[in-house]
Amino acid sequence: MNFDIIVIGSGPGGYVAAIRASQLGMKAAIVEKAEIGGICLNWGCIPTKALMKSAQAYKYMKHAADYGIKLEGEIKVDFPAIVSRSRGVAEAMSKGVQYLLKKNNIEVLSGFGKLTSDKKVEVTAQDGSKTIYEAKHIILATGARSRELPALKQDGKKIIGYREAMTLEQLPESMVVVGSGAIGSEFAYFYNTLGTKVTLIEFMPNIVPVEDEEVSKQLERSFKKSGMSVLTSSEVTKVDTSDEKCKVYVNTKKGEVIIDADIVLSAVGVSTNIDDIGLDEAGVAYERSKVLVDEYYRTNVEGIYAIGDIVRGPALAHVASHEGIICVEKIAGIDVEPIDYGNIPGCTYTFPEVASVGMTEKAALEAGLEIKVGKFPFTASGKAKAAGNTDGFVKVIFDSKTNQCIGVHMIGDNVTEMIAEAVVARNLKVSGHDIIKSVHPHPTMSEAVMEAVAAAYGEVIHL
Repeated sequence: MNFDIIVIGSGPGGYVAAIRASQLGMKAAIVEKAEIGGICLNWGCIPTKALMKSAQAYKYMKHAADYGIKLEGEIKVDFPAIVSRSRGVAEAMSKGVQYLLKKNNIEVLSGFGKLTSDKKVEVTAQDGSKTIYEAKHIILATGARSRELPALKQDGKKIIGYREAMTLEQLPESMVVVGSGAIGSEFAYFYNTLGTKVTLIEFMPNIVPVEDEEVSKQLERSFKKSGMSVLTSSEVTKVDTSDEKCKVYVNTKKGEVIIDADIVLSAVGVSTNIDDIGLDEAGVAYERSKVLVDEYYRTNVEGIYAIGDIVRGPALAHVASHEGIICVEKIAGIDVEPIDYGNIPGCTYTFPEVASVGMTEKAALEAGLEIKVGKFPFTASGKAKAAGNTDGFVKVIFDSKTNQCIGVHMIGDNVTEMIAEAVVARNLKVSGHDIIKSVHPHPTMSEAVMEAVAAAYGEVIHL
């Protein structure tokens, strides 16, 4: 069977690319070996946010008295019900994508997709049968999986990855989380909030190490205030799983410590799914587990493209989706602008949340830029005070010479819903005063953006 486009992988890069291709009049198909929607919808972005919401609801109920509400009796965590709700949300979202594919007349080819030497796609079904499909254009969107370290070999029971962390049968009494990126920090927050004794271990000097240092320090303070143990500049050297509890050996700044835990969660990043997908057979170039592409996601082989986690750039769902759209639109002959990877927002859905875009203060100074920095704490925000969640701030960085915004960093309640303003402002290259003069509604958390910019220019009112 022939198609205009075959996409291998149905994650947020793959299914978006296929739908856009169909909208542009192309006959499209998707190859998927597991659940439609890929890791993001089924085992990543969506179900983890459902878990976070349950933790947040529990946190609010525990502090109901702070809001003038009396709850009778003990507030208990029904952990299996929390997990079940999360899985239900994921299943509903997957069905939603299946509906979108059907609506856009996209054929789903179930099985493992692989390139052949003559630039076709071989799909191996679960029963082992193989079918060859042809397409003018083939897009690789095979995503990534949990990365393993030699000292942290996952057994799926005591040393687990993010998939197992979403479906544990019971709430563990203690857990060590190794790696404090978005995945590690979110699970550390989730389990700590529900009552697990959590130790978060980070090799770098600061947790969420890609973030601005002030944001990292604030999140660490918030975590410690909630009862979590945090070890930075620390490395797990060995995990002994021979007894009932794991013994985790950690090299810290003060020497070796041994931590007992029921579960060890390895959250040290992801590895790309490029094994056995036919790159060598088709002659597609790759380097250090990343497929090499140009700014429109064309590989060195005509008619073969790659997007998402398997190419260089941030391994984020929204990035993969935009890459898929640009790739397909370029194939269709549309004049498109490449993605500005310096203007990609990043979000971590802990409590408080973290959101950022652009350069950190340290990176700007190391680049030799003359900068203006403004900061507005949520302790001075009426909306944050009314909500009872004042941890955090908004920090903005401007180029003193051009008045262009070069970085925005937020930590606080619901800041992941606020960062898009900064992305749009940077995309349109508005000046600081354009933001100051844009009326922000009161009382809202978003006022902090305006106030932080005003602080950078010495015009802040409420601080």
